[in-house]
Amino acid sequence: MTGFAGALFATPLGQASVEIRTVNSRFLDLALKIADELRAFEPLLRERIAARLVRGKVDCRVGVQREASVAATRVDAAALAALKDLSDQVRRVLPEAGAMTVAEALAWPGVLQSPPLDADALRAALLAALDEALDRLQESRAREGASIAAALRSRCDAIDAIVARLRDRLPEMRAALERKLTERLNQALATPLASAAALTREEVAERIRQEVTLYGLRADVDEELSRLATHAAEVRRVIDAGGAVGRRLDFLMQELNREANTLGSKATAVDLAQAAIELKLLIEQMREQVQNLE
Repeated sequence: MTGFAGALFATPLGQASVEIRTVNSRFLDLALKIADELRAFEPLLRERIAARLVRGKVDCRVGVQREASVAATRVDAAALAALKDLSDQVRRVLPEAGAMTVAEALAWPGVLQSPPLDADALRAALLAALDEALDRLQESRAREGASIAAALRSRCDAIDAIVARLRDRLPEMRAALERKLTERLNQALATPLASAAALTREEVAERIRQEVTLYGLRADVDEELSRLATHAAEVRRVIDAGGAVGRRLDFLMQELNREANTLGSKATAVDLAQAAIELKLLIEQMREQVQNLE
């Protein structure tokens, strides 16, 4: 599912931020970009995100805007004295060497001492900000999910309406098919069968009736209609159950599409062919929406 959320938090290094973006993906694909100062917490952040998000391409960025904390920084007198001794030694050997500037002295390693970072406090602040961002992200995704669920339910209702319409028409379509086949078989086969096998007219009619019945059984779509209704009901049940439903709904879309294809292959009337097309369109719309669900 798509979504964006962020959170700010204060650290001894300066103000830090957590941003999380998600887009559609069949699996969890996590890309984490984190400031070097917080790199030690990367495994913990990955674990925390994976515990909350199951599906989607996730881009998480954690940055720090450094602030100059002059008040908390002090000069190491011993290091500065050692630096002065070294400078004096150099100038005795090289009198023409210039004196060090204040900036050069402060830049010398060890001269400036910053207070040690409180790793536990930094970890707690980072995780609190991450949890806040994840909470906001889930709220955003929940709103989108509710909208998608409503769209899926409406399409399930449309599938049920098509199934009900076809069920009402099935007896009429079967009767029309049987009449049409019987007429054609009578025209094409009655005379050849009677003359070739010396069959009576009643026996020929019985053979034709058997062939029509067998073809009608092969062309029967009652089972496909039942499965379509069952799968639509299961889609509603999965949505109502909540949780990570994406993969389960992916499977149901495949099953719905299979039944629609079978219905189309058995179509013996214009109504059935049109219904199969309508069903495939609805199922494709549902499949696209399911890709947005976790």
